[in-house]
Amino acid sequence: MLQTTSLPVVLVLASGRGARFAASGGAVHKLRAPLGTKTVLEHTLDAVRASGLPWHLEDAGHPGMGDSIAAAVRATAQAPGWLVLPGDLPLIRPDTLRTMAAALADPDCAVAMPVYQGERGHPVGFAAACLPSLLALTGEQGAASVVRAQAQQGRVRQVKVDDEGTVTDIDTVPDLERAAQLLAARG
Repeated sequence: MLQTTSLPVVLVLASGRGARFAASGGAVHKLRAPLGTKTVLEHTLDAVRASGLPWHLEDAGHPGMGDSIAAAVRATAQAPGWLVLPGDLPLIRPDTLRTMAAALADPDCAVAMPVYQGERGHPVGFAAACLPSLLALTGEQGAASVVRAQAQQGRVRQVKVDDEGTVTDIDTVPDLERAAQLLAARG
């Protein structure tokens, strides 16, 4: 078991505008959209809390995902690493968050990416060595540039997971409907 001081911080990103959701007919911001008895964001936060990992909610308005990641990392700069989790992944499982945290314990791993049935998902984990690059992020592209730079050094690890929640994000009303079906199937 990892010691608490060695655990990465889960950065829950909740700063986006949700424009695609609104354009698809969403009546409220996607993170406040009802999914069962809770909102999308409440489901995501419940999983984060249940994981036992430290976490930070970044919900101030930012122009892009890169800006949101940089702000969240800045607020938690002393952390030994970070798991970047968009707030619109309500089906993520707590054990998957712990699995991704454990992957970062490998000293040769600077970036850990979950892969579900061949599809890359979230949260993407970043070791403390990525701090300067993460702090420099701006714009819409998120941390793709950091992942590419670490891949060139052979420091990206793909972690196979059996969690559809890693790739089930809510960008449109049909996405929300699909998530509701998956949630209902879980029982």
